[in-house]
Amino acid sequence: MSEKTELENSERVALVIQYVGTNFSGWQRQPKRRTVQEEIEAAIAQVLQHPVSLIAAGRTDTGVHAAAQVAHFNQKSTIPASRWAVILNSRLPEDILIRASAKVSQTWHARFSALWRRYRYTIYTDKRPNLFVKPFSWHYYHAPLQESLMQAALTSMLGKHHFAAFHRARSARRHSWVEVQEAQCYRQGPLLHIEIQANAFLYGMVRLLVGMLVEVGSGKRSLENFTDIWFNQKREEVKYAAPAKGLCLLRVGYPEFPFSPDIWYDTQPIFHFNEELVVSG
Repeated sequence: MSEKTELENSERVALVIQYVGTNFSGWQRQPKRRTVQEEIEAAIAQVLQHPVSLIAAGRTDTGVHAAAQVAHFNQKSTIPASRWAVILNSRLPEDILIRASAKVSQTWHARFSALWRRYRYTIYTDKRPNLFVKPFSWHYYHAPLQESLMQAALTSMLGKHHFAAFHRARSARRHSWVEVQEAQCYRQGPLLHIEIQANAFLYGMVRLLVGMLVEVGSGKRSLENFTDIWFNQKREEVKYAAPAKGLCLLRVGYPEFPFSPDIWYDTQPIFHFNEELVVSG
């Protein structure tokens, strides 16, 4: 049977997936390592009684979280596509959850149909540690961070550019062109959030970028120097990547998506602090 005939005789199911990345070696299946892809594929295979391939919108790294990762697989069973979320959640571990599932056309693709991905990085700036924030943020309190400087640095990156300076080794990508569509840095009490939306991301891009933004925000690096480094692709001057646990794949955008915004749009909670009671220093 040809691949085309095989597709015609199957149904494509899309999933919106959340996971806490702390105990995973990233999304992509790897030998002898615990990965999100392998856990979900194993759960689907348990139901269908045969192996399946799960294709995601993007491959998150070790320790990175996802509030609304998107993936798809093909099935020939009579199980309604909308039932897969409930079925899988009864078989998956506590650190993975399927928000919803739905039928999509065979031409719809979790990766290639996506127009953009959006990440949020969270920095906790109060010098006192907080157990409930710790798993999802970088505890940086060594110097005050000026979000206005960090925002100015991000604004310089808007548009389509080469970002080889923020490209880690071992990537299979042949080029470093990325179109940054939106970039924001904003504060909520002791939490500093950096959100970046782009058509795609390079391997390790956001964590390398955040590492340099903190240098800008703390006054260790000037805006001019920051822009010179990324614009002229001076990869050797980018020394430090921010910790993985502060990074979350926030959402993925599609021209056609079978899920309502309440399922996928902004599902990573942001902790609320009473700013009158927060004393930093």
